[in-house]
Amino acid sequence: MKVLLNPLLILLVVMLPVFSQASEKMTIAAASDLRFALNDIVALYKERNPALEIEVIYGSSGKMTTQILNGAPFDVFFSADIGFPEKLYAEGFAVTEPEVYAVGRIVIWSRNMDASKLNLQDLTDPAIRRIAIAQPSHAPYGLRAQEALMATGIWEEVEPKLVFGENIAHTAQMAESGAADVGIIALSLALFPDLARHGYSLVDDALHNPLTQGYVVTSRGKDNQAAHAFARYMAGDEAHAIMIRYGFIMPGM
Repeated sequence: MKVLLNPLLILLVVMLPVFSQASEKMTIAAASDLRFALNDIVALYKERNPALEIEVIYGSSGKMTTQILNGAPFDVFFSADIGFPEKLYAEGFAVTEPEVYAVGRIVIWSRNMDASKLNLQDLTDPAIRRIAIAQPSHAPYGLRAQEALMATGIWEEVEPKLVFGENIAHTAQMAESGAADVGIIALSLALFPDLARHGYSLVDDALHNPLTQGYVVTSRGKDNQAAHAFARYMAGDEAHAIMIRYGFIMPGM
């Protein structure tokens, strides 16, 4: 006896794996201070989940918040300032409550000078002609640099020397390229091997508000199980070990 198969059923069975694979993808919006740490974390996570497609887009937290408010297709948002995820949650653009994933630090870094011997007061030296910081209006690391310079009482004196990066990774590039003599950048970037060949000096965190960094799953990621799973992974020991290696302070430490 011949068994007749419904051609439509055959088509659905053939296409099912394609649909399944297509659903295993997510897009992450992340603050630029995470560029190296998150790259390592994503690479490790993909070893455990080889079918998963992960796209990470880095930028300034303020600008990415605006993009999400305007419908940008991001499933998870890792901000350098928890205030931005809190704003998204309050306005209905996030489906999880904002959670802290790390606390960052800022440092003085230079390619041509021994920054390990510098403090903020030294930035008034006429020999230092250009100082790079991230744009304070939308980059949390830039705002913290501004706060520290103001608390030290030298903001007005060094302001004419300031050159502004679009985000903290761009700021580090400016200092690395020589476009600025000194940069006030994220510790997480200063510890990347290419930059770690040069010294740095930690900025006293009592001089600025804390860089409390938070994340949310966005409204777009509401039904994306991969996004929720990755957010949980970021709170685990493997991800924490990588974050600590890049100088981040973990919640509760």
